[in-house]
Amino acid sequence: MAPLTRPLFDPPIVRRAALDALRKLDPRHMVRNPVMFVVLLGSVLTTLILARDIGGGRADIGFTAQIALWLWFTVLFANFAEAMAEGRGKAQADALRRSRTLSTAKLLRDPRDRAKFEAVTADRLRKGDVVLVTPGDLIPGDGDVIEGVASVDESAVTGESAPVIRESGGDRSAVTGGTKVLSDYLVVRVTANPGETFLDRMIGLVEGAKRQKTPNEIALIILLSGLTIVFLFAVVTLQPFAIYSGGPVPIPILVALLVCLIPTTIGGLLSAIGIAGMDRMIQHNVIAMSGRAVEAAGDIDTLLLDKTGTITLGNRQAVAFVPAEGVSVDALADAAQLASLADETPEGRSIVVLAKTAHGLRERDIQALGASFIPFSAQTRISGVDFDGRRVRKGAGDAIEAFVAGQGGAVPAGVRAAAEKIARGGGTPLVVADGPRALGVIHLKDIVKGGIKERFAELRRMGIKTVMITGDNPLTAAAVAAEAGVDDFLAEARPEDKMALIKREQAGGRLVAMTGDGTNDAPALAQADVAVAMHTGTQAAKEAGNLIDLDSNPTKLIEVVEIGKQLLITRGALTTFSIANDVAKYFAIIPAMFVATYPALQALNVMRLHSAQSAILASVIFNALIIIALIPLALRGVRWRPAPAAAILRRNLWIYGVGGILIPFAGIKLLDVLITALRLV
Repeated sequence: MAPLTRPLFDPPIVRRAALDALRKLDPRHMVRNPVMFVVLLGSVLTTLILARDIGGGRADIGFTAQIALWLWFTVLFANFAEAMAEGRGKAQADALRRSRTLSTAKLLRDPRDRAKFEAVTADRLRKGDVVLVTPGDLIPGDGDVIEGVASVDESAVTGESAPVIRESGGDRSAVTGGTKVLSDYLVVRVTANPGETFLDRMIGLVEGAKRQKTPNEIALIILLSGLTIVFLFAVVTLQPFAIYSGGPVPIPILVALLVCLIPTTIGGLLSAIGIAGMDRMIQHNVIAMSGRAVEAAGDIDTLLLDKTGTITLGNRQAVAFVPAEGVSVDALADAAQLASLADETPEGRSIVVLAKTAHGLRERDIQALGASFIPFSAQTRISGVDFDGRRVRKGAGDAIEAFVAGQGGAVPAGVRAAAEKIARGGGTPLVVADGPRALGVIHLKDIVKGGIKERFAELRRMGIKTVMITGDNPLTAAAVAAEAGVDDFLAEARPEDKMALIKREQAGGRLVAMTGDGTNDAPALAQADVAVAMHTGTQAAKEAGNLIDLDSNPTKLIEVVEIGKQLLITRGALTTFSIANDVAKYFAIIPAMFVATYPALQALNVMRLHSAQSAILASVIFNALIIIALIPLALRGVRWRPAPAAAILRRNLWIYGVGGILIPFAGIKLLDVLITALRLV
């Protein structure tokens, strides 16, 4: 699934959002947002009063009509903001639906007999069925490979054109329905019924239909509801005072006052902010199984990262040849390359490349050598080549020492010392021998990814502790950790060690995030507060995670943290702006309403608004327009940079706190001038 690159106000999305804004006027939907539900009730009440006045033949209905119109706009703009956020997800869901093809499956009645199968449509498959998938076939449903190995095109789901290998056993056995087998064959046991597949869940999630409000969002809604109730009581009690002081205040004016006093700005944008946060995850090819996971990502304190593939490139690379005394480095490089010609491992290929690039040794023609190659095995821990009476070997130090001793030689102390030095520095030494003579050591090293140290420095500035998880010995782990710049490491880590570390961090009141792809990662993923499972990983890992990375890029966890923090900061910034915005509106409406009864309130009319009616109408119009003006900010998110929480708070208070006070003063004054000039009141 390729990330969306649609413009923010893509015309098809805008058209759909406009219609959805009208559909969302359903009171059953509006009641979920108490602030905007009150605005809806106020709009209905004002409209009923307007209808009564029209029926009664009153001449001064223009002001009431304008108030009613802008109150309806306020509700519609809030619904439009939510619909725009949902619309981007719906566009992604539509693209996923178009990519889903009903395929034919080869159902095996006996998994042991691949020759006998029944052709059925994919929608007839049930959990537990076993199917055969051959080259050119679409995998008919989510499942686990129980036999075979094949190259699979997953571009329909991940957007990545490069095929991946899927095989039985290990951490690469999970397959997704709708992907295509390119070579060989797979026997797959189906793990999901129709309608319950990963693609179906993705469609539901990106549409936002299953988005649950997060705890922080619920807490904010409760706060906003409380403020709404307080202002509702305050406005209602104004009428008796007004009657006692000189005469009742028209109901439309009281409704306008209430709408301008309650936090309508954040009330109208709150859902859009949450939905947009999940949408930003989707744009990074990360499926959030819940909004809570996105929000929790912004609050994490500890980040656990696997060393291999996350911090390092994933394969050890040859970086240097260290010759024994009396041996030239070129002779060592030549022997090392010969011993690695038939070694197809990444380490072996890197030795051949290093000898070629650093010492000008061109690769030899294997066939022309007439050599006998000795492949690497876990038992011997040696590989090499025999030709022209020579026996060239490379391998682990103790294995080569035994080989050299068997040839009647001995490994010099200098070679042992060089190997120990490489090991202490976090590298892996491979000793090279030519018959009874040890020629020197190859230095293999885990290559730390470029720029990763700077990324960890950013996380440290955010107050996030980084912990590297590795199966290496403590000496090697310490060297890699120092080079990468992580705060701590866990060496020789087993699944139970990862779980214990997460529990210790959580017991200290910290939120923990981690990535994983294997079945052995599932317990720790289930325990972590934010768990990013790789799409290429096992079904167990994906079930345990609350975020799934379709690109299967372990470093994506850093982007996930940034998106989570941006969500929290956006919500906080717009809440600050909304409350500050309301303060300015107090100075516009309250003095204008009661200045005739209490002339002393004229001192509070700091904006020198033209009249009570122009002040009220200007405030209501501004209240509606500010929601539509802030929709791009709610959808894109507040610009975020790594910084301490105190610095971010100060910045947002100045920008959105002070700005939230100043902008309404200028906006309401400008609207008051326009209303007066156009004689709207």
